[in-house]
Amino acid sequence: MRTAFLAAAAAVGVAAGVGAQAPARPFGTLREQAEVQQQWLQKRMDAILPGLMRKYGIDMWVVPMREYNEDPVFTSMVSATTFAARRRTIYVFFDRGSAKGVERIALGGTSQGGIFEAVRSTKPITGGATVAGRQAELWGDEQWQVLKKVVAERNPRVIGIDKSRTFAFSDGLSSGEFEGMSEAIGSRWTSRFRPAEGLAVDFVAARLPEEEAFYSRLTRLVWDTIEEMFSSRTITPGVTRTSDLVWFWRQRINDLGLGTWFQPSIEVQRRGVSAEQLGADPVIQRGDVLHCDVGITALRLNTDTQHNAYVLRDGETDAPAGLKQAIANANRLQDILFEEIRPGLTGNQVLGAALAKMRAERIDGTIYTHPIGMHGHGAGPLIGLWDYQEGVPGRGDHPILAGMWFSSELQATTPVAEWGSQPVRMAMEEDFIFGLDGKPRWALKRQDRLHLVR
Repeated sequence: MRTAFLAAAAAVGVAAGVGAQAPARPFGTLREQAEVQQQWLQKRMDAILPGLMRKYGIDMWVVPMREYNEDPVFTSMVSATTFAARRRTIYVFFDRGSAKGVERIALGGTSQGGIFEAVRSTKPITGGATVAGRQAELWGDEQWQVLKKVVAERNPRVIGIDKSRTFAFSDGLSSGEFEGMSEAIGSRWTSRFRPAEGLAVDFVAARLPEEEAFYSRLTRLVWDTIEEMFSSRTITPGVTRTSDLVWFWRQRINDLGLGTWFQPSIEVQRRGVSAEQLGADPVIQRGDVLHCDVGITALRLNTDTQHNAYVLRDGETDAPAGLKQAIANANRLQDILFEEIRPGLTGNQVLGAALAKMRAERIDGTIYTHPIGMHGHGAGPLIGLWDYQEGVPGRGDHPILAGMWFSSELQATTPVAEWGSQPVRMAMEEDFIFGLDGKPRWALKRQDRLHLVR
């Protein structure tokens, strides 16, 4: 019986690829990746957090949360080996001045590899000899009393809490946690509460030079995978459907041991055929313009990329001149965005200036650029939304900071002579880094010519 079971298990293992050569790991093992992330976390806490707390006038930042109801800032302040808050975890950051730096305390949580001082407060368990001398960890409402003691001992002038009606990244304090904390610590301290809106947004958004170097490698992988997807190795005109490319992307990224933060999409534009006539999952034909929207998640960082391709007709060696001009117009809109973006301006200010220049140059386009980093649609100022071309109230009013990352999402529509002046939309998206020198630069490069499917 046992022999038969082992034989069956071995057969299943062979079928599943167990024992076969392990797939390539472009960024090392999970353990190696976690070690890199830990180094980033330590440096972010040491080099970025103190300056942001002083910039926003926050003496103490209190971030309480419960398991599976984590604050959006959670992943930006914990190790790669931490996936959820422990019961109730309260992170406390207290600025002791430039000489001593920011004290970091985790009430009920772990030290995150030495990042925090972990405080595990306990109370005696009562109820019989069998439990005499044992201690129970405080994790329910009693934990607020421990927080009250921590606050009273430090006497902060301003206590930052994550409460915002504008930014989701700054609105992580749930109503239950807010009520419990307020009732427990009392009006003396709640009167010092102030929304830490800018602090939370900027801490999540701020990036390190070490992360930038990795991001260039990650973007290289994006490009390589798009080039494989938009090629004759993957596409057979007249046979391959757009859904085949969607699942090619999902499977390939999964096989690399990585993830994606959204379902990829593939769209087709075809001469003389409307989107409605093409349907939801068309078969790709020669002469089609293809568009992809894809992303990769690795080491808690995300990419967001849109590229375009042309499926060559029989006898063609290049795309028609009109389609190449359409790409050039979208490139020019990217140039305009780079010309107008600079530190200190809000997203709405950049949007207004870029659109004015776009219209002056008679480009028919829209700009809907967003921050990226630890989230695909990341923390920081929006530079338009596709349906908000007059500015985005609130979320577009946050200033741009050196060191932020963005996805230059936009589109330009151009009549193509070879298609009987049919408008062709070139939607493009490329991640870029807003450097500490105050200048934007591509994470790797930008698409300036169509991928060609032969």
